[in-house]
Amino acid sequence: MAEDPSPLPVVVVAGLHREARRRAVESLLRAVPGAVAVHHDLDAIEDGRVPRTLRDADGVRERGRPRMTAPCACCAVRDDLVPTLLSLAVGGSYPLVVVELWDSVEPRALAELIAAAPAEALRLTGVVTVVDVDSLVPYLTCGEDLAEQGLALAPTDRRTVADTFARQLEYPPLLAVTCLGDPDPADVALLDQLHATARRVPLGSPELARAALAGVDVDAAATRHHPACALLPQEADGHGVATLVWRRARPLHPGRLYAALEDLTCAAVRSRGRLWLADRPDALLTWDATGGALCIEHAGPWLAALPGAAWELEPAARRVAAALDWHPQHGDRGQHLTFTGPGLDRTTLRRMLDSCLLTDAEYAAGPDGWRALSTAFDALLGIPA
Repeated sequence: MAEDPSPLPVVVVAGLHREARRRAVESLLRAVPGAVAVHHDLDAIEDGRVPRTLRDADGVRERGRPRMTAPCACCAVRDDLVPTLLSLAVGGSYPLVVVELWDSVEPRALAELIAAAPAEALRLTGVVTVVDVDSLVPYLTCGEDLAEQGLALAPTDRRTVADTFARQLEYPPLLAVTCLGDPDPADVALLDQLHATARRVPLGSPELARAALAGVDVDAAATRHHPACALLPQEADGHGVATLVWRRARPLHPGRLYAALEDLTCAAVRSRGRLWLADRPDALLTWDATGGALCIEHAGPWLAALPGAAWELEPAARRVAAALDWHPQHGDRGQHLTFTGPGLDRTTLRRMLDSCLLTDAEYAAGPDGWRALSTAFDALLGIPA
């Protein structure tokens, strides 16, 4: 009796740098004889159909035009991708399929989609973002909407170039890096500080294929980005680039923080983390800023605000993180923000952040008194006061 074929290895390659991304895909196809690449070209959508190519190291082998089922181009890719991969897995004809994502598609959702496919058919072995180091700062400081660059995935896509690139950069465990000539040490330092745990390999190196086939844990990747226990950058300083880690166990005054938002947002190329507003003692809020644009969102309750019986429903990593930071009065509530960028003035930034905390007198009023503070964030968060 013939043995069941092994699951088809799949590597996802993402990146705004189109030419560099294509070079990474070609490198993988050459490194694994018989490998093929799938790509949906969102530049050429016509009559509600998305061009899809299947190519190998010698060129295009097949073309398809799946129909879009929604105005969102990325939704069309999601609907078509796994069935396409499952069809390629039949018969065990291919040693590897490389999924080349279109420019502004972020890898996380599609990586998780592939990982959720039948394990006997597909095996996600790698997620790679290709980074042109020369474009690192220009992309991270570009506050233009994707629509202005012709990169929006849907009419409702309001993402910016900067925040899209930041998520592409910070999600995967593997970065394929390229640049013209020797990289600027400041750019290398910025890349190190933004994603210190990523493995970096030179684009075109034989090491890229080995690293991309080494395996990837999408559950661990999701944990690294969970709002309550995200693996944020560490304090660092080198080649004119610095990271400030700001942690405090006292709530923020909503009025003073709101007044400081513009200065705080523009203080660094990239900042993110979680915060605790005094007037919303149970709400864990996330801070995500890139390219001069800030997003603050409600991410559910703090663990301390949940009944004990609900704790077991939370990820183990969150419970461990909460235990390490547990305060006898506030539980896991607290401030944890990181700011990274060239020329970062950590002293001034730290002073500005500290000035937004409750004063001793305000703190002494307790939670009932805190609820009566400024409602400056009501409109921004869309949460009833």
